[in-house]
Amino acid sequence: MKPTEPLPDWSSVEVAVPRQPSRLPGVAMAGFRQLAALQVDIAMVAHPSVTLFVDLSEGDGLVRDAHGRREHGSTVVGLASGALRFGGSAGGKVECLQIRLSPVLAAAVLGASTDLGGTVVPLEDVWGRDSGRIEEMLRAAPSWEERFTIAADTLARRLDARPSPDPEVAAAWRLMVSSKGRTGVDSLADTVGWSRKRLWSRFRSQIGLAPKHAARLVRFDHAAHLLAAGTAAARVAAASGYADQAHLHREVRAFTGATPSVVAAAPWLAIDGLAWPSMAPAPTLPTPPVRRVPGLIRTRGPGHTPIPDERHGRTGSPSA
Repeated sequence: MKPTEPLPDWSSVEVAVPRQPSRLPGVAMAGFRQLAALQVDIAMVAHPSVTLFVDLSEGDGLVRDAHGRREHGSTVVGLASGALRFGGSAGGKVECLQIRLSPVLAAAVLGASTDLGGTVVPLEDVWGRDSGRIEEMLRAAPSWEERFTIAADTLARRLDARPSPDPEVAAAWRLMVSSKGRTGVDSLADTVGWSRKRLWSRFRSQIGLAPKHAARLVRFDHAAHLLAAGTAAARVAAASGYADQAHLHREVRAFTGATPSVVAAAPWLAIDGLAWPSMAPAPTLPTPPVRRVPGLIRTRGPGHTPIPDERHGRTGSPSA
């Protein structure tokens, strides 16, 4: 997203959230519906979770642009996937269910965390024929609340059928998030009682990123929210544990391909607490005015929108 790029008109967007928190720790869901037939083109910002975009649109539907390739349909976005844009055609209603999974939970639910590290792939590549059946069920559901229930049941069935990551891996992830990515790998290994080599191997195979890279992503997420809150880049660098402002700039560029000033204006950062109430980031960010409807948020004016922090898998407690 260029610094001069106009922000989306959120007055034409509905954001639906579940009435109750997810019964699966480490899961958050929100529904997005574009009410007007407008062209949607939004830059996403990396954050510490695996994201499922289930396309429920009419017409051409969602279009993802990753690594210079434009493709349609439901998508799984892995950790640290790099520069990514999502858009939709003006020819039909753009509608999607977005599911955030902590990487600990994603490792069990998706069963392919290593392959997903740094990638953007069609949902069908991960769930096979089940993806089409689930999309049909979700489209046929008469309300967002029923869609959330269908999605939660689907995740729970897959979770029950697969082993969870090692408790030590889950504990290392929890500590990484609670420290905002500032705990070293040696300290993580000592805390969970493993050698550095063993932690690197098991964490990489079950989460999809090496521990050091994952910690960098968590630290970046914290810094991105500070930038979106209007904090000066120099202060963000100091508060987030970067050596200096140039270090912050390099890390932002590495994860997004953009500058800190562009990330500060990204439209998916400022209403986390509305679209993802169970994953409220720190610090609390200013949000556009909204009118709440039970289970639904309808924006009334232009502003920014969400990137959440994560929660942990079944063996962990809420964190991101």
